[in-house]
Amino acid sequence: MPTQNKQYANLWVFEHPVIQDKLTVIRDKNTKHVQFRRLLNEIAGLMFFQLSRKYETKQVKVCTPVEESTGVQLANPITLVPILRAGIGMTDGILAMIPEARVGHIGLFRNEKTKEPVPYYCKLPKDIASGPVLLIDPMLATGGSASYAATVLAEHGCTDVQMVCLVTAPEGVQKMQKEHPSLSIYTASLDRCLNENGYILPGLGDAGDRIFGTL
Repeated sequence: MPTQNKQYANLWVFEHPVIQDKLTVIRDKNTKHVQFRRLLNEIAGLMFFQLSRKYETKQVKVCTPVEESTGVQLANPITLVPILRAGIGMTDGILAMIPEARVGHIGLFRNEKTKEPVPYYCKLPKDIASGPVLLIDPMLATGGSASYAATVLAEHGCTDVQMVCLVTAPEGVQKMQKEHPSLSIYTASLDRCLNENGYILPGLGDAGDRIFGTL
């Protein structure tokens, strides 16, 4: 299970040794994009398996080959919302765990001068607010894109939103805690800080470029 951070009440960190082992390989600048992408999806699946323990369930009847019995199903539809483009790199790992999940998309890119998010695409299920929503982005840096996406989800009526990311910076966590205090963030690492260009230190570079081999 993830550990709640002592400084930030909205942050939960996965310290599992298997996740940390894979994260170390991902950080390595010599790791090729094929391995980077595979490990990112593996970590995403492992993280989802743990955080989904809080999802509501309901009892249902099931007919086995020998008798009628009762079982458990998820009570509400789950929607994954990757922030384009890097968020796509974690989506397949989660879908491998729950293939029936719906997938919405929010497209944002960062203005390199202002560091502010610029929206260019949004497609979400009409009834997205009917169940839990998982906002996905490998990196939570300044928090600008994550906060913008969380605001979009709130405008669509979503009240049960969690965010999953690989690495986070304190600056981004603070922004989310201030602007979206009810949203829990799940991460594999709380890194040191941002540099003057808004990149996470030690971080892992540009996640989108490393996922798609566009360095």
